[in-house]
Amino acid sequence: MIARLSGFISRLPSPRSLRKQLLAISLIILSVLLLLIGVLQYVLMRNFIYTNRAESMETQLRSVPREFYFTFLNSGKPELPGASPATSGGNAAPGENQNTSPDGQRMGGDRRPLLLDAHTTIAIYSPDGTFKDFQEDTLSDSAAPRMTNKEYDERLKYTADKQTGKYRLITAEDGSEHLAVFMNLRKPGAPKMLLQMSVATGPLRDVIMQQLMIFAGLAVIALLAGLFLYLPALRKTLVPLSNMGEAAQIIDAGNLDVRFPVNQGQTEIDKLSQSFNGMLERLEISFHNEREAKEQMRRFAADASHELRTPLTSIHGFLEVLLRGAADNKDQLYGALNSMHGESKRINKLVEDLLLLARMDGAPQLRVKNLLLGKVIDEMQPQLLVLAANRKVNFDISYGIRGMYDPDKIKQVILNLFHNAVQHTDADQGTIHIALHARDTGATLTVRDNGSGISADHLPHVFDRFYRSDSSRTRKYGGSGLGLSITKSIVDAHNGNISVESTPGGGTVFKVSLPCLLD
Repeated sequence: MIARLSGFISRLPSPRSLRKQLLAISLIILSVLLLLIGVLQYVLMRNFIYTNRAESMETQLRSVPREFYFTFLNSGKPELPGASPATSGGNAAPGENQNTSPDGQRMGGDRRPLLLDAHTTIAIYSPDGTFKDFQEDTLSDSAAPRMTNKEYDERLKYTADKQTGKYRLITAEDGSEHLAVFMNLRKPGAPKMLLQMSVATGPLRDVIMQQLMIFAGLAVIALLAGLFLYLPALRKTLVPLSNMGEAAQIIDAGNLDVRFPVNQGQTEIDKLSQSFNGMLERLEISFHNEREAKEQMRRFAADASHELRTPLTSIHGFLEVLLRGAADNKDQLYGALNSMHGESKRINKLVEDLLLLARMDGAPQLRVKNLLLGKVIDEMQPQLLVLAANRKVNFDISYGIRGMYDPDKIKQVILNLFHNAVQHTDADQGTIHIALHARDTGATLTVRDNGSGISADHLPHVFDRFYRSDSSRTRKYGGSGLGLSITKSIVDAHNGNISVESTPGGGTVFKVSLPCLLD
């Protein structure tokens, strides 16, 4: 039944509105529940009324002495217990008709009829198949219903002598249904007989149907009341979803800062809003990063074109000079070739730096090994002193700091920071200080100089690609503007961090923090 009902509901046209869908589903479920309750009520009420009636009939049967039924069976005109002598045969007053009832009906033997309910019948079944119906004597409206002899014989075998409340529904010849109870009737020296009392179930069913109609009326009232009460509650419940729908209409690719409302009083909706807000935040970050990447690519292309164009223009100019006759002049030829060689070195360095940055931006592959940082700086001291020329260089190294590093990349970090300090310090009065110390679970490499420093406007951009705070000074030393960008990429690949502090005229300090192994 439930499967058929589900199939029927699935075939019905579904409303588009969620509010209407929830309302329809709720009403259908409530109607099905009320229907099931009604069916259950009918079954329980029918069983209760029938059982109660059966017990009452059994009590009524057992309240009459059995000898009365034998007298009833033998004469058909039993004398009820407690009959007055005035109605008995030999003591009647002279002139009184002994064969009529008070209303003039003939009774035969001056006996009173067995008075029962008009719908109640009594009958006795004998083992020889005799079925005695006492309809006339009980003044019943209908004849006693009869089963087959086989069914009566089964009843003779299993009918209990005590009151059980069990009953049997019998369909009479006219199609009416009767509720029957049975009692053994035994006379000494005679076979056991079966006493049947039955009553038509029509009045009982009328009572049941009356109760069901009352229940149906109350169920309809409950459905209507539920409809009018449920609509406002449902409308209020769906307000958070409506708010989310309005917020979703506002959101687009260019307006990702809008967020769904949270804390609306519904746990599920609040969780959904928080999930959507998290997704929008990630999308906003992705769009922002994409715009930043496009902008960086645009600047990168512009800067790279500019950087490559400058040395190529110089080489082109020198070649034109040579073609105009300078090649015959040995001094001019040597100077031009020397300048073109320098510009070609700048181009080669720029291309190498660009390729290194491209590899670091993708999936940097480091050849790490267990390395002592202090030993690496010691190995680089001769090279650093040559680069410093007349500048004063101080080393403050804490040895024994060990970690998993790529030695070539670490050397490039030190060399880039030192070369940057050389570019921004005076050739004779400049001082560069290199320090390495352990800090908690990491190592800190510090490169400090007493150069011109970096203004606050330029400080946030020192790690940007092709960014120069002093273009003339950088070009003088052959810089491409990619050294600090490469340094930051290498440090990030080692899960480290790099920072800068500077004041104009007070020098600059670069600090590199790297993880290290604990002894």
